[in-house]
Amino acid sequence: REPSRARLDSQNSSEAEDGRKRKRMEVQEGIRKKVPKTRKRRRRTGGHKKTSKKPFSCLTCGKTFSMKRTLTNHSRTHSGEKPFSCVTCGRGFSRKCNLTRHVTTHTGEKPFPCTSCGKGFTDRVRLRYHMRTHSGEKPYLCPSCGKGFTERSLLSSHLRTHTGEKPFECGICGKDFSQRCNLTRHIRTHTGEKPFQCVTCGKGFTQQIHLKYHIKTHTGEKPFSCLTCGKAFILQSALVLHTRSHTGEKPFPCPTCGKSFSLRSHLSSHLKIHTGERPFPCPSCGKGFSLRCELMIHMRTHTGEKPFLCMTCGKGFGVKSNLTRHMRSHSGEKPFPCLICGKGFTEQIFITLFLWKLLMFLLVL
Repeated sequence: REPSRARLDSQNSSEAEDGRKRKRMEVQEGIRKKVPKTRKRRRRTGGHKKTSKKPFSCLTCGKTFSMKRTLTNHSRTHSGEKPFSCVTCGRGFSRKCNLTRHVTTHTGEKPFPCTSCGKGFTDRVRLRYHMRTHSGEKPYLCPSCGKGFTERSLLSSHLRTHTGEKPFECGICGKDFSQRCNLTRHIRTHTGEKPFQCVTCGKGFTQQIHLKYHIKTHTGEKPFSCLTCGKAFILQSALVLHTRSHTGEKPFPCPTCGKSFSLRSHLSSHLKIHTGERPFPCPSCGKGFSLRCELMIHMRTHTGEKPFLCMTCGKGFGVKSNLTRHMRSHSGEKPFPCLICGKGFTEQIFITLFLWKLLMFLLVL
């Protein structure tokens, strides 16, 4: 006898339900089977998680690192090893990423533009740091004074101003530095290397920032003007220094004798008078100098070189400051006024002499 239609419908419904149950079980079983794989993956990637353990120590300074390759990179700051060389200019680097960034200085490639100002950068990290100049974000705070920094490396350098640590030693003269970049610049005073060249005149510079300022001498750009005499400057720092010639401000006192200076570099030169240090000897006469620039000026007394020419009369000078003073004889400029009577002078020293004569005159009366 054929089964009734109701019984067939019931049987089909039951089979369909069983099929759905089996499918759900297979899906759940599949999920359960995938779980161990996920756990294995987590175990495999567990080595990349940040850890507080730093088992790798620097034998030179004792600094510890969590990864061996980080220690290897750090060790090169002491040894001076630079295994990565630029095929274009031959300059060496301690890290491959630094070489990669450097190569773009030859190609001019800057594939990462700032969305705020359009300035281009060679890598994404530089762009991220730059973006903080727009946002004002300074996530790295000094625990000693609270000063904020956009980069961790800048904070590390700043911390040494509190600790006095100078981990970077010159292998030639033994002088210590708190920052590696300062050591790099210092070494160039020994080697004479000037890796940054002006494409217009070919003049070389030890620092890229100096090249940037030099380029403005070709363009004539002088955006910073003195409010007292109107003289314009390429750099804001140069304007600040110039302003002191009007105000007489000398914020850098000598800790030994108390004499004050308007420039930090002048104080540094003065300190060598007390120490007697003269690390730059003249190869012609043997006379020693405390600064390389002083040696270069002195060398012109032997060579007769006068590279600074007056555009009005053609007279040459061995020192730029002498040319500047001479130019005032043509222009009539007297940027140094007497604070008592207002009389103008071409040089600061003439004010001193004038006041001395005035004092002697008053004493006679």
